[in-house]
Amino acid sequence: MSIPAAPAEFPAASTSLILPGPAGAIEAAVDVPVAAEARAGVAIVCHPHPQHGGTMHNKVVTMLERSLRESGLATVVFNFRGVGASQGTYDDGRGETDDLLAIAAWVQQARPHDVLWLAGFSFGSYVAARAAPHLPVRQMISVAPPVSRWDFAQLAHPLCPWLVIQGEADEVVDPQAVYAWVAAQAESPTLVRMPETGHFFHRRLMDLRGAVKNGVRNNLPPLRAA
Repeated sequence: MSIPAAPAEFPAASTSLILPGPAGAIEAAVDVPVAAEARAGVAIVCHPHPQHGGTMHNKVVTMLERSLRESGLATVVFNFRGVGASQGTYDDGRGETDDLLAIAAWVQQARPHDVLWLAGFSFGSYVAARAAPHLPVRQMISVAPPVSRWDFAQLAHPLCPWLVIQGEADEVVDPQAVYAWVAAQAESPTLVRMPETGHFFHRRLMDLRGAVKNGVRNNLPPLRAA
């Protein structure tokens, strides 16, 4: 696959992209909010585990992206290495962090005056947390972070507001481990517990949308028109 140069400007409408990354091509998609509601920020959303069917088209990722776009942010979703049209092979979170950093570098170059937000679902929340200390992140969103599988405790706490959303009936991630991890942090993230909610938010995606939009409302960047 021939890898085109990254566009110098952020697209003005919804589109798919192939961006250069450390392992080759990275498949990505961007979208923008309604112009009158557009804010000076871009949110990058990370998908769940590539070896368990995770892609940027995952329905939780799609709802995260929609929630943030409806809040006024431009959005970027992308496939980690080895997924879809993204080149490379799975790298246990390390290479995937490099993929995210490459996407973030392009966003910062294309929209230098916008604030950067990171969001992730499951494995994607781990990758986002690994990348956050290397980026000027202004809002973190972690949905069902797998704290028992990945060593979140060893990661530096991002210097920004952090929203954690966890289903109380999660069959993949231990909810009690997530609650304990949140409580143990010196600067605890904002925790939203969703009752009767499993890992993939079956029949609860609209509730997830509300939790995200309510949880970040007080940290939204200013309107572009302002």
